[in-house]
Amino acid sequence: MKTVFEHIEHIKGKPHHIRKNIAFATAMGGTALIAFIWLVGNVSAGTFALKPTSFADIANQKGTIETVSPNGSENLAGAAAAFESKDTTPRIQIVDTASSTRPAKKPEQTTIPF
Repeated sequence: MKTVFEHIEHIKGKPHHIRKNIAFATAMGGTALIAFIWLVGNVSAGTFALKPTSFADIANQKGTIETVSPNGSENLAGAAAAFESKDTTPRIQIVDTASSTRPAKKPEQTTIPF
């Protein structure tokens, strides 16, 4: 049986494209071994297990939000947050903050020295 050093010397005598293939296969094998050990460790530790409560359970629960301050006046920000709409689809509102009275600024050309 060959030692590791004899095997390396044998591979050094091969053409470049064969050495490249052997190096690639060795790297893939090492990566696969590390990934397998990582996966087995995480599965056995229960890292990927589902918890009894999930985000879906929490999102579907209705909560009560009080918006009345101790002196009886309503907090407008709290009232806006407590408003429940029957339409529960997510929305994105884009607010244009650029002033239309200012002329558009022409971008300056930048020269990058090499």
